[in-house]
Amino acid sequence: MEILIVGIIVILLFNYIGAFSFNKFVDDNKVAFEKLKEDDYDFLVISKYGDKVNPNERFQKRVKKAVVALLILFLVAITSVRDLNMAIKLVIVFVITYLIYKDDYNKVKRFYKAHLHDINLKLPYYLKSLEILIQHYTVPVAITRSLESAPEMFKPGLRDLIASIDAGDSSIEPYMAFARRYPVRDSMRMMRLLYRLGLGSQDRKQDQLITFSKTISSLQNKSRETKYKERLEKMEKKTMTMLVATGAGVMIILVLSILQMFVVM
Repeated sequence: MEILIVGIIVILLFNYIGAFSFNKFVDDNKVAFEKLKEDDYDFLVISKYGDKVNPNERFQKRVKKAVVALLILFLVAITSVRDLNMAIKLVIVFVITYLIYKDDYNKVKRFYKAHLHDINLKLPYYLKSLEILIQHYTVPVAITRSLESAPEMFKPGLRDLIASIDAGDSSIEPYMAFARRYPVRDSMRMMRLLYRLGLGSQDRKQDQLITFSKTISSLQNKSRETKYKERLEKMEKKTMTMLVATGAGVMIILVLSILQMFVVM
């Protein structure tokens, strides 16, 4: 234990006086570490934290954390459990280091999956409110007016969409950019319908609006089914937990009763 404490102090001291710098080590080997970065890491970080967070800086912090963990774990390995094979110790060290390195990635990925699920449930209801506005305004004006009452998660994408339209981009690309930002069930198809609705003449607007409305109603029904299914599964899990807890309690009482009988005998 004394050797471990001294080793950690020496590492921190070397880092403090500049004899060994974690930051310099990561910067010097940036290209090599970049190869370890997951393909979707930048996208996931931006999805969770927005444009305010730099994915590259966050990734470098991940690497530094992993390097520090590797050094400390290595010191722990060589100063403890001496009867354990060194190769096994190194395997354990690298496995723990890998888990520490992947921790941040797994967190943003879990958030993204939960976020997508939330988007999937709320998008049909936002589109329904947009449909009502489109009955009275053009599509670009309706989108602008929907911004204030839109769910918070859609506002960044809507602002970008509105900015692109205001800048004179009359192509489908701003709508597709919104769909890619929220890549859930039927988002691409809905944004194509919305774009065509904006292009259509006033004579065709009513027919296109009916098609748009039917599609939204279908999505709302799917969203309701998902909600009901989740509630049912939640209730089933609670019921199962209660039954297991009750069964386990009864078993423990029976075992204790049997043991007590043996003790009395």
